[in-house]
Amino acid sequence: MPPATDAPSAVPLKKLDAVRYQVPSSYKPGMRVPGLIYANEKLLGDILKDKAVQQVVNVAHLPGIVGNSMAMPDMHWGYGFPIGGVAATDIKEGGVISPGGVGFDINCGVRLVRTNFKEAEVRPHLRELMKALFQHVPAGVGSQSGLRLNQQELKQVLSRGARWAVEQGYGTEGDLEAMEDHGCIKGADPACVSERAIERGRKQCGTLGSGNHFLEVQVIDKIYEPDIARQLDLFEGEVVFMVHCGSRGLGYQVCDDFCRTFSQCLEKYHISVPDRQLACAPVESPEGREYFAAMRSAANFAFTNRQYILHQARQAFQKVFHKKWEELGIRLIYDVAHNIAKIENYEFAGREHQLCVHRKGATRAFPPGHPELAGRYRKIGQPVIIPGDMGRNSFLLIGVESARETFYSCCHGAGRVMSRSRAQKQFNARTILKELEDRGIIVQAESLDTITEEAPLVYKDVSEVVEVVQQAGLSKKVCRMRPMGVVKG
Repeated sequence: MPPATDAPSAVPLKKLDAVRYQVPSSYKPGMRVPGLIYANEKLLGDILKDKAVQQVVNVAHLPGIVGNSMAMPDMHWGYGFPIGGVAATDIKEGGVISPGGVGFDINCGVRLVRTNFKEAEVRPHLRELMKALFQHVPAGVGSQSGLRLNQQELKQVLSRGARWAVEQGYGTEGDLEAMEDHGCIKGADPACVSERAIERGRKQCGTLGSGNHFLEVQVIDKIYEPDIARQLDLFEGEVVFMVHCGSRGLGYQVCDDFCRTFSQCLEKYHISVPDRQLACAPVESPEGREYFAAMRSAANFAFTNRQYILHQARQAFQKVFHKKWEELGIRLIYDVAHNIAKIENYEFAGREHQLCVHRKGATRAFPPGHPELAGRYRKIGQPVIIPGDMGRNSFLLIGVESARETFYSCCHGAGRVMSRSRAQKQFNARTILKELEDRGIIVQAESLDTITEEAPLVYKDVSEVVEVVQQAGLSKKVCRMRPMGVVKG
């Protein structure tokens, strides 16, 4: 990852409205489209502290890019693309795929899970529950799962995703119906995943990892769209929990492998980009097809990882409350990916275009009626899950038609405003834990360093971020959740 920087952006921005800022395509020779940043004035102050806006400009140079090079209000500096970056390339017009536009943690994503509990029913048992969740769900750097897979089983995970987990008894068909792509992206090929990546992932399926990944118990404290909330069986005062993690070392290794491969593709395919971290290849090239097959495999690993964590969390709830999880109403609301590239069809300029849509630190946000949605989601739209930090709120939103301008994409979280090294110097872990506990938030963590690095003030205010996406018409708020307890690596 690039080092943290406090160097301000020198890129000129044109204010289009209260939540949109443009970098004209005339700003730099080689820009094929404008840059478009979603932010209000308050968030823009944080955004301009690093070089993420320059990365928006760099992405605008990609061959085949259409529309705009976009960034969400939670944007910050990343590898190649900014985190929060969205870009679509037209496959038939030489459009490329870039590992830097997906990220190292392929299909890092979030799932939201409901329960039948009200806050008052859980509060007396909260410390016991958080301890049980911490014991059942391995977390932290190098954490290993109780689910030990041999190579053949792992390759089944890579090709079949969460369906493999359900068939092993780690969930239900209802879980699959509540996942993006039903928990399995077609076109995965484990043969395209290196042995090193497979070995790194073999003991990690069912683990949270470290950094900003978490399992958080929350209570819904505000409903914005009562009808949609009712259709999702969500109500004010209800206890829910959220899981945020991805493809662990396996996904990281896939990205690392193909970043090296794609560096050689720049010369091979005569591609010029202003930053070698944007190394890319045409989607329809042999290298592009191989990366897609490996990336989809890693994405399926991530879906399975979150599914097994859900299974383990259900076991923890059963242990504490002495009832089967079905009786406790523990049901998946939705699971979304936010580090992924997808092939999607869009109609503009009088014809249908097949696009490669990169969403890095951004989530899909399909509207009601979209053909890729099924069941109740076809009627109400796709849930969009936006976690905050461990001391502030999280949100559930729903996709809307007006998000077409971002190829139906939305933000994925609060977004960092401080590097981990700076946070280590500025905050004290035990002080943070005490402040959170005084507010009724119980934290279980493998490392005190993680507490310091993930302090609430390290992040933007997620409420501001969510207001921007709602005002911009990228999604609309359904409900707000307040943290009760957190498991961190």
